[in-house]
Order: sequence, then C-alpha cells, then structure tokens
Amino acid sequence: MTTIAVVTAGHSTPSSTHLLGERLADATLTALAGQGVRATAVFLDLRELAADLANQSLTRFAGGRLQDALDRVVQADGVIVVSPIYNGSYSGLFKLFVDALDEGTLAGRPVLLAATGGTPRHSLAIDHAMLPLFYYLKALIAPHPVFAATKDWGAAGGRLEKRVNRAARAFAELVVEARPARGGDEFQVTDFTELLG
Repeated sequence: MTTIAVVTAGHSTPSSTHLLGERLADATLTALAGQGVRATAVFLDLRELAADLANQSLTRFAGGRLQDALDRVVQADGVIVVSPIYNGSYSGLFKLFVDALDEGTLAGRPVLLAATGGTPRHSLAIDHAMLPLFYYLKALIAPHPVFAATKDWGAAGGRLEKRVNRAARAFAELVVEARPARGGDEFQVTDFTELLG
C-alpha cells in the first residue's frame, strides 16, 4: 500500500491550511487510483504537536507523539507539505518540524509544496522560502506547487480545484516513479530530470 503523509501547519481550527492539505490528498489518491495504485493518506497536524516540537528544539529528543509523526514521514512514499505564510515565509511551527527530521529523510522522496495566505502576493513565498528549503533537503519536488489565498476558497469557476488536480496528477506520477526498489528502503534517486522536463 502506497502511503502519502500530509503535513499541515495551520494554527487555527478550522484551518484553511488543513483544508488545502485534505484537498491535495484526495486528489492525489484519486490520481494514484487512476494509475492502479492503492494508496492511503496519513495527516499530521503540527498544531497538535506544537509543545512537543518546542521541547524537541531545546532537548533534541523527540517524545512519543512527535517520534510517531516523524516515523510516518520516514515511511511515506510521498509527502504533501502545507504551511500558512507569515511575514513572507513558512510558519515557525512548520520549520520546527522540518528541523526535527533526521538528515536525509526527504532525500529523493517526492514532496508537493503548498501554502495558504491572505492575498495572492504571498504566493511568492513558495518560490523564495519553501523551494530553497526542500532543495537543500534534496527532496524530489513536484513541479506544480499550490497556493490558496483567502479569496480562492469562494472563487467561481473552480480555479483552485483545477490547480489542485493538476498538482496532484504530477505529484502522483512522481510517487509512482520514485517508489523504493523492491526489497529496500532507499528511494531511487537516479535520474528524475525526465520526469520534470
């Protein structure tokens, strides 16, 4: 069974950040099913791990709940990450989680970047903040990130839904191509330029 980890860093309940993660997960599972791949999604709401993350940043020790969340990312075939944008970048909660991951955890692993914010101008944070972070982590970054501004949620014409579906289809293709080789846990990181080209 293919597993997609959905990491959301929304601070409120309900959260547009979590909602975007749900939509991306649903669209990805649909796209994978269309390719004959059985898949499931596991959701990691970082809001629920805020105290654990703060403690881990001070002690360098992950407690039980946080370790379980980190393990779910390690075991996932692909990861969807969604952060609210504050002051032109991802949230501190989001960065605490990324910092808690062991080095190499995301190397060669398909990652779909997404973010939410008040206005469309915040969408640049994906390119200027999230993208460099995940390049540094050597993740296999899906080619179509998704940004949802406040007005996108009620927009006519289904523009957000179209962007979500487009991103999910491309991400699903990466997940299928990058699944670990049989018998091993390492992701194949040979030549993904053809996939992105």
